[in-house]
Amino acid sequence: MKKTKELRKIEFVRRFTKYAAGSVLVKWGNTWVLCTASVSDKVPPFLKGTGKGWVTAEYAMLPGSTKERKDRDIKKLKQDARSTEIQRLVGRSLRAAVDMEKLGELQITIDCDVLQADGGTRCASITGGMVALEDAVQTLLKDGTIKENPLRRRIAAVSVGICGGTPTLDLDYAHDSTADVDLNVVMTEDGRFVEIQGTAEHEPFGGEALEALLALARKGLKKIFALQKKAR
Repeated sequence: MKKTKELRKIEFVRRFTKYAAGSVLVKWGNTWVLCTASVSDKVPPFLKGTGKGWVTAEYAMLPGSTKERKDRDIKKLKQDARSTEIQRLVGRSLRAAVDMEKLGELQITIDCDVLQADGGTRCASITGGMVALEDAVQTLLKDGTIKENPLRRRIAAVSVGICGGTPTLDLDYAHDSTADVDLNVVMTEDGRFVEIQGTAEHEPFGGEALEALLALARKGLKKIFALQKKAR
């Protein structure tokens, strides 16, 4: 079992698939997510004719990703609320990395498919999605589709929580399912927040606990950003 102030082992296997403009398999402890970036000239209707692009995301847990088989959403004829919430978070987070005017009227879709889940799938999706997005942008620059790099900054995410009274970094399922407080923190490489999702599972928590968790998240994210860079 990992120590409470340590990250699980994180690995990025880049260019994991052949056809996507960018792809990466994120191995984050026992959570594995395949992130692929696809490019289209079909932007949302509200952006047509503006010269601006868009970044969006889709998220799904595959049937064999958990101990008990998870039904595909198509069987229920609708996406479950959790998947919808996570893919919106991934899209919002990654849009913070992009200058939409420099992207031009293109849409990049980041597909995040969870192959194996052991906690932190949304953080792995955001962090891996950023790597896939970077590779897709390099593909667009290389083939001349765009002239300027639209990436303004790097984005990553990590979970933190209070487990048994102890601030804990990078919650796996065992920690996440029993945490007293659970936070997902999305940040820029220069230390600014994109989004913070926080929940007290039992008793409310105060500002001191929040500051301790955010400091722990910053520490973990510094290492995660270094891993993203190293994977290039």
